[in-house]
Amino acid sequence: MTIMNTKVYFLIGLIFLLISSCQKYLDPYPAGVRTSEDIWKYQDNIQGLIGRCYDNMARNYNDNEGAYLDGATDNAVITSTTHVLHRLASGSITTGQDPFLTYWNRDYQSISLVNLFLKDRRGLNTRFILDAHLDTLVRRRLQGEAFALRAWFQWDLLQKFGGKGMNGQLLGFPIITAPVDPAGEINFARNTYDECVQQILTDCDSAYKYLPIANRDFFYATNSTDLLYAGGKYWGRIDGITTRAMKANVFLTWASPRFNPTNDITRWDSAAKNAKQVIDFKLNVDVSTNTNNPSRANAFNPTTAVNWFNPNFPGIVIASRWVTATGDMEAMERMFYPGGFQGNGVMGATQELVNSFPMVSGYPINDPANRGLYDATKPYEGRDPRFYSTIFYNTAQAKRNNTGAVMYTFENWTGGKDQAGSKSSNSLTNYHIKKFVYMGLNWSDPSTSISRQPHSKFFIRWEHMCLAFAEAANQKVGPNVPLYGMTAATAIQYLRARSTPEGTAGISPVVPGAPDAYLTEVAAAGKVAFDALIKNERRIETCFEGLRFFDLRRWSTDMTGLNNSVHGAVITQVAGTPVTYTYNLNNQIEARSYSSAFLPIPYSEILRMSKLVQNEGWDGWN
Repeated sequence: MTIMNTKVYFLIGLIFLLISSCQKYLDPYPAGVRTSEDIWKYQDNIQGLIGRCYDNMARNYNDNEGAYLDGATDNAVITSTTHVLHRLASGSITTGQDPFLTYWNRDYQSISLVNLFLKDRRGLNTRFILDAHLDTLVRRRLQGEAFALRAWFQWDLLQKFGGKGMNGQLLGFPIITAPVDPAGEINFARNTYDECVQQILTDCDSAYKYLPIANRDFFYATNSTDLLYAGGKYWGRIDGITTRAMKANVFLTWASPRFNPTNDITRWDSAAKNAKQVIDFKLNVDVSTNTNNPSRANAFNPTTAVNWFNPNFPGIVIASRWVTATGDMEAMERMFYPGGFQGNGVMGATQELVNSFPMVSGYPINDPANRGLYDATKPYEGRDPRFYSTIFYNTAQAKRNNTGAVMYTFENWTGGKDQAGSKSSNSLTNYHIKKFVYMGLNWSDPSTSISRQPHSKFFIRWEHMCLAFAEAANQKVGPNVPLYGMTAATAIQYLRARSTPEGTAGISPVVPGAPDAYLTEVAAAGKVAFDALIKNERRIETCFEGLRFFDLRRWSTDMTGLNNSVHGAVITQVAGTPVTYTYNLNNQIEARSYSSAFLPIPYSEILRMSKLVQNEGWDGWN
């Protein structure tokens, strides 16, 4: 069902169990349907228009816009050769297998809901609470969230479906800013890419005018009554600082080579400026040194590792609602662990990703002088601590809570229980994935003591903003020249210095000018060399988050990066005391065959609307 053939009033009628934060907004409608006019009689239903949009956001990384999308890049290989994203990467996807149609529908359904709220300022003019002050808090927050959510889902449409059309123009999506009645004749055209960018930026700025800068209690500490309707209660909803982060991401893509044919440098500047606003907020406001923050013990610290299982982790800018059903709380563990540890091994990291992690000293493994002391006979020793937080490799141990008893030891050698291809629940690359895996979960424990943790999707976090700023600032002024009070090199140093979930220190301390010899060396080499380092750091930091596909696409103007072959390891156990192993790290697993750098406009929509132009490379979908 598409937005074009779904009546607005029917969509509203389907809204039920709408949630704000942890609150239930609506019980199911008595008759299952209400008209779009009926909802204005019930303030809870009006708030539900916004709440439903949050429900529409992804809740974890186990879908085609999360980890599986990395399986269509050089970061990972999907184990099942029939998986739709495996078919996408191999050039064999058909019109009946579109994995992205569901996101087109979701985005437009959400946009329809907020358009209904925004039309004629009707949502803003609704009275929600008798107390005038508190009513203003609620009305302004909801109005701001409506603009921000429209920007959010529009940005998702642009990311997934924006591209060069068969007419040779850079196109985005059909911009719809009013409630649509599909009962009449409908035939939408795609707006230009630039027009879509401007609409998203405008909505972000409109949202910023209404939203609190951040959903934190300490901004309302002087008036405890406000905390009933503002503050940390709404953590997980879009706030003002999130709109700056959204703008940073939009500008970063718009500034990139594929979408910036004239190399407009002001776009890079705007990306850096907005990312720095978020960085400054985290460093100067949302930190333990802020004496106005009564919850300083849980405040932001740039040296702290990401805690994927803490719903209040201070490094979050915006994250999804948490999944708490048993199956959802173990979804990532089932997904990534091999069959020998009761997992499904649905994908494995590539050798290319493994090679991207440097040595603990920060030098890459292919440093010409081997200053990092990489030993090809012991390829997993002495690596960047982030490697051990991300990848399970041959002989790696899964330890309870990272430091306790050994729960499982990986045997990826030929003949080992986790050998690639020996069973359908083993990765094809001889690597398994640790990121997002809760290390306190062991299905071998007695059923009454199995421990699980909630999961969610961290859409934007501190590290993303450091990466965005570094890339944009480097393009604008180079690695070592300050821009808005920070250098690109310093932003990258924050990431390389951070501790890991295992409690291991990073490459260097988070002190500007502290020793990170390789970082210093590459920064001194200039913009081009440092850009390559930034891209590698982005790959390491964001792997399996569903960002790599879009990064590879925006960084080039051809098929560079998308159609590279991917490799894994072949490992042989050598008998002796102690047992040793030999490694062939150049075993080709797959050759990628994309015909287009862009994703297709859903075929069903192309058939329905003659004005829609398909993206280039999708002739059979036209």
